[in-house]
Amino acid sequence: MTHPEIKKQIVSDIAEAVSQGAALYKCCDVIGIHPRTYHRWCRVTADRRKGSKRTNKRSLSDAEKDQIVEACCSKRFQDKNPYEIVAILLEEGIYIASPWTYYRVLKERGLLVHRGNSRAPRKPYTPPELKATGPDQVYAWDITWIPSMVNGLFWYVYSVEDIWTREIVGWTIYNEESADHAIALFNSIKTRRNLKGTWIHSDNGNPMRGATLAVMLANLGMFLSHSRPLVKNDNAYIESFFKTLKYHAAYPCRFNSMEDARRWVADFIDWYNTEHRHSGIGYVTPQQRRQCKVEALFRKRNATLLDAFQRTPERFPKAGPKLWREKKTVYLNPSEDTRKLLCKKAA
Repeated sequence: MTHPEIKKQIVSDIAEAVSQGAALYKCCDVIGIHPRTYHRWCRVTADRRKGSKRTNKRSLSDAEKDQIVEACCSKRFQDKNPYEIVAILLEEGIYIASPWTYYRVLKERGLLVHRGNSRAPRKPYTPPELKATGPDQVYAWDITWIPSMVNGLFWYVYSVEDIWTREIVGWTIYNEESADHAIALFNSIKTRRNLKGTWIHSDNGNPMRGATLAVMLANLGMFLSHSRPLVKNDNAYIESFFKTLKYHAAYPCRFNSMEDARRWVADFIDWYNTEHRHSGIGYVTPQQRRQCKVEALFRKRNATLLDAFQRTPERFPKAGPKLWREKKTVYLNPSEDTRKLLCKKAA
């Protein structure tokens, strides 16, 4: 491709020859170009090669960019955004550029930051990714209310769940939400379970954020984790348990007294831990999961499936039945990379 400077020189020489009476086509023939090429070079002399430096007629000069930076960083405008600055300057008969150009220039100069006393934006909190490969590694706990016979009077159910087994490892009921009641609950769990190194996840309620509870759990060797404000999905396992509790067919909806509530919840949790087959752990009970009976149960299921496949293969896919496999690892609030990896394995 001919360099733009050479094009300019050729166009200039041909124009001079034509002005002195030479024929255009003969001049082009001598140089080795077509007359149409000459006319095109007359219209466009910029370098159109890939990677060449382009110029934009609308681009601001360095002086104009300096003027934008000076205006934005001045004491008068240091607390205002570019839209406000442009509006005020327009009222004064001054126009430099559009607000988006202000933003672009500030970004180029590394000044797209707080220039005054405005509060810096807070980085969104992300709960840590918690991974459990066995029991007593990650707990989730929360408080829910159940109504009494009196409108506006509730009892509060404190529940702690092991996310790996889905077992309710501790619970209690009181007529109020209090960090002291939570401390008593975890002290009772401590007598039955080894809590050293266990993660405990909760939401941001006052009992969960209490300093006394935090110190007590830290003394037990536990690590604390909290959900994002108003995001129920960050504590999904315990919220799922509360739904199972309140949507159960035997749920009475209202309770005569706290003692009645405790009796019913005690029976429900015993059923939940020992009889309820949980979909998240392969339709086995939390007790079976804790007692490491899942692999033996899955072997029996798979043997039955394979036997049925041998007898009636036409009722199954060509590759055979989908076998049961135990989910060895459970995540709470997995990261984006972990989600992609889990989806890839599932596929």
